[in-house]
Amino acid sequence: MDLKPTKPLSGFIELLPAQQRLFDECISRMRDVLRVSGYARLDLPAIERAEVLTDKDNWDEIETQMFLFQKGDTKMGLRYDGTVGLSRFVAGHLNELTFPFHVYQFARNYRGERPQRGRYREFYQLDVDILGVQTLSVNYDAEIVATMSRMYESISDIVGRVKVKVGNRRFWNAMFEYLELDEKQSREAFVLIDKKDKLNDFVGAMEETVGTNVANEINSVFTNGYRSFLNKTDKLDDAICEMDNFMNLLSDMGIKNAEIDVSIMRGHSYYTGIVFEFFSVDHPDLPAVGGGGRYENLASKFSKTKIVGVGASIGVSRLLVALMESGQIDVSKFETPIDVAVLVMGNNNVGYASRVVRALRDENIATVSYLDTDKKFKNQIEYADKIRAKFSIIIGDDESKNQVVALKNMASGNQETLTILDAIKQIKAA
Repeated sequence: MDLKPTKPLSGFIELLPAQQRLFDECISRMRDVLRVSGYARLDLPAIERAEVLTDKDNWDEIETQMFLFQKGDTKMGLRYDGTVGLSRFVAGHLNELTFPFHVYQFARNYRGERPQRGRYREFYQLDVDILGVQTLSVNYDAEIVATMSRMYESISDIVGRVKVKVGNRRFWNAMFEYLELDEKQSREAFVLIDKKDKLNDFVGAMEETVGTNVANEINSVFTNGYRSFLNKTDKLDDAICEMDNFMNLLSDMGIKNAEIDVSIMRGHSYYTGIVFEFFSVDHPDLPAVGGGGRYENLASKFSKTKIVGVGASIGVSRLLVALMESGQIDVSKFETPIDVAVLVMGNNNVGYASRVVRALRDENIATVSYLDTDKKFKNQIEYADKIRAKFSIIIGDDESKNQVVALKNMASGNQETLTILDAIKQIKAA
């Protein structure tokens, strides 16, 4: 019989134990930041009705982007991000939630796009949002950026430092109105600005879209600075003032790694104001490692009530897996989670060994017991060495009889006979 494949499907991730421990440690730290910052956690269904996920009826057009299937008469799909499920949830629980609503999701998402480095069909994403009814102060935009910055700071010893670049779509809306661009020109100009760093000739591409004079005016935003357009129109003044105030507020919140970059646009059309992206300082080869912005009507297709929000996401799988695959994260420190391996010589000693294991675990000492009691000592000590246990506790007939343990330091090789209480003290002191 032919053996079945052992590799996962293309675009799906499997981590080795040490990699998984690193991943879990990062998530734990970021969740701690969210907890002390007052964010509630949502754990929403991975499967939604197809009509919730998309407004399009032509499945052929969207099947390359989403995992869709049908049971009976019901068309369904796997979520591709956290925003759609959040908007449905908030619209359905308006009277049960307190606004402004601080919320986060950490969940697997699914996209049917072609797999490539840093882009997966199944991936973990951490979404953070603050939502208000009818209005939401731009101060909350700064709160989201500050929260995200603290989350990245909590794992900086693992993934390195990050910086945040802040843009403002309101500024460009006001700019395009000042330059008298029509809707089509504005839309195309947005796209070019969003791709500015990837274009060989940004001004030339802009000239083809809006003409030479307007292209030069747009480029002067980057050469002379956005403040050079003060006192042109009230809308431009408001947008410029908003950016300046925003940066001052970030500074008051203790965020020192922020800078204005008006080329930051974010691809999603639903962003309406401040937008931002986080970039790795220590790994500049990476694309943006997170970002978000303000949206003015989150739940418009679910409720007549206007829900305003600011949200951001971290592509956790994209960030951590990319750094692990390239060897830019030191995984070795996560390969030794075991403090003690308890080795049992003979089945008649399992009862006493079990009490020893319980005593160690009660003291929050990570302990693994080797219960193949018929194995030779050589095999058992090799196991302790392979799992990189810091200590081995060896229990044979003498130890059981005298209610003691043989404690072996796996690094130094030193071994001594101790009471279990003294062994615990020595393990904790190491």
